[in-house]
Amino acid sequence: MNSSPARYSRSIDWPTVLIYLLMVGLGWLNVYAASYSPDAPASPLSSLSFQELMAYDWFKQILWVATAVVLIVILLVVDYKAYDTFAFVLYGGMILLLVITPFIARPIGGSRSWLELGPMRLQPAELAKFVTALAASRYMASINLRQQNFRDQLVLAGITLLPPLLILAANETGQALVFAAFLLAYFREGMSPLILVILAAGGVILILALLVPKLWLVGAFTLVLGLLFAFNSKLWRHHLPLSMSIWVVVIGMVFGVDFFFNNVLQAHQRKRIEVLINPSADPLGVGWNVTQSKIAIGSGGFAGKGFLQGTQTKFDFVPAQSTDFIFCTIGEEWGWLGTTLVVVLFMALLVRIVYVAERQKSVFGRTYGYCVASIIFFHFCVNIGMTIGLAPVVGIPLPFFSYGGSSLWSFTTLLFILLALDAYRKQDLERY
Repeated sequence: MNSSPARYSRSIDWPTVLIYLLMVGLGWLNVYAASYSPDAPASPLSSLSFQELMAYDWFKQILWVATAVVLIVILLVVDYKAYDTFAFVLYGGMILLLVITPFIARPIGGSRSWLELGPMRLQPAELAKFVTALAASRYMASINLRQQNFRDQLVLAGITLLPPLLILAANETGQALVFAAFLLAYFREGMSPLILVILAAGGVILILALLVPKLWLVGAFTLVLGLLFAFNSKLWRHHLPLSMSIWVVVIGMVFGVDFFFNNVLQAHQRKRIEVLINPSADPLGVGWNVTQSKIAIGSGGFAGKGFLQGTQTKFDFVPAQSTDFIFCTIGEEWGWLGTTLVVVLFMALLVRIVYVAERQKSVFGRTYGYCVASIIFFHFCVNIGMTIGLAPVVGIPLPFFSYGGSSLWSFTTLLFILLALDAYRKQDLERY
């Protein structure tokens, strides 16, 4: 356990805590607005029993917030050295939980990713994020990423890729995609930028293959490669085999995207991509959520319709409005001012996390800090992107705002482990 409570409390990064409290408080207000019904009792706390109150998302969110406060106290009281000491033990337990979840979980929304524990449900995929961040940071603290051998690269890739593969087995594509964010943390610790460039280029090629006629795309790439050879004679002498290999790979990707799209992706995943490319493709089906979300956000105007005055919210036009689409509630009731405040809060939190990460005394603490920033950044971008039609709907919550105990506990744990490490950074000697 940590000693000197007064000194420890002074070492906690209180600006980050304040931002967290603001976000959680605003999140609860909007969960209340999203689940509000004009027909509900004026004072439900005094007129309804506990069992009846449990039917309301806003009341259950109060319980999640209360338990999150208890969780924060535990995370800050536990000896900070335990987080890297037991990182691999936690990772092993989490892998075991992910393995058994599809076999014992009841199908919910087409996936088997929720464990039912009495009246509450737990999603192991949410917990896998901070556990994987701990394990990856612990491993990276034991190697030099700039000088690591192929074996080290394979081990790190295995630590990072195993959880999303198991999550995919439970049919949770969105949660699996989040693990791509770890690449940003690895880049900070010395991973070659070429890897990011290759992955980004591959993503662009796949997207273009869906939008542009394939022969045009192949012709344009061949023309660019030919011009490079024409104006740089060294390519002929030194890089011809590599260049031709890249050309073959790109051609294979362009013509292989149809097979992947039609035979690997599930029907609802194909529909979401089609709607992203062409919003009018299925306006009353898969495109309904995004269309109604954009209507809600746009109708808010500059200052919004006012708290509890959102018509899209009241009449349930947007499904999952208290969870994945909470941002459209903010846009409708608080307008441009409210959505801008949310974006500013996230930017402030991310800047603060990066600042905290950079002042860590250990590689473990710094890497973990960047993992925290990368995960929150990914959720923030994708969630808001899908509510305004810039990203496919993949079921990713908005951190600290979306309704749900697993999400709130996961992001709270992710953040406050970093704050616990930071509070004792002066005592954290280089042990690796």
